[in-house]
Amino acid sequence: MKVLIADDHNVVREGLKHIIEGQYRPVIFGDARDGTAALELIWKEEWDLVLLDIHMPGRDGLEVLREAKKERPRMPVLILSGSSEEEYAVRALRDGASGYINKNAAEEEFLRAVSEALAGRCYLTPAVAQRLAREVAAPSDKPVYEKLSDREYQVMKMLAAGQTVKEVAGELSLSVKTVSTYRTRVLEKLGLTSNVDIARFAIKAGLVG
Repeated sequence: MKVLIADDHNVVREGLKHIIEGQYRPVIFGDARDGTAALELIWKEEWDLVLLDIHMPGRDGLEVLREAKKERPRMPVLILSGSSEEEYAVRALRDGASGYINKNAAEEEFLRAVSEALAGRCYLTPAVAQRLAREVAAPSDKPVYEKLSDREYQVMKMLAAGQTVKEVAGELSLSVKTVSTYRTRVLEKLGLTSNVDIARFAIKAGLVG
């Protein structure tokens, strides 16, 4: 079995390898420290499973997912995250992910997600399943932030949490000018005028604590 793990933290990649090898043998692993490297490996080789960190330098997991699915639509992809934000999970599933799992999940849950993905099925946590059910039940009531692209949404969340444009740029490995452009788009699409407005909007929408 060939598994590609894309995460910018070596300890995470090695930990996931250890868990997978405990259940599946033999396994050939591929390593990618950022989105660009992940895409290069996806285009170069065929993988039985891809594990993508949602937040990586440069191109994030959702961007990589969309590009990967264009090239290899049947390839199972699990999105990994350090948080349990269901709104990211729904976006990932819409883009073709086989599941969305928290890095802090128990080993048993992670292996269930892997098993479902390898079987061609989709792994859903109860929280994500509930959110999907709500959206299906009321498709016309989509929140206004659904207008944002994945990167705009990510930048909006970081600004709402109090980070400056410069800090966001550094964390995402983007230029300050690029982040400023995303910020401008967020303000326009949400009808806001400042970072304070963004923070208030995100809190009211339940996107940040």
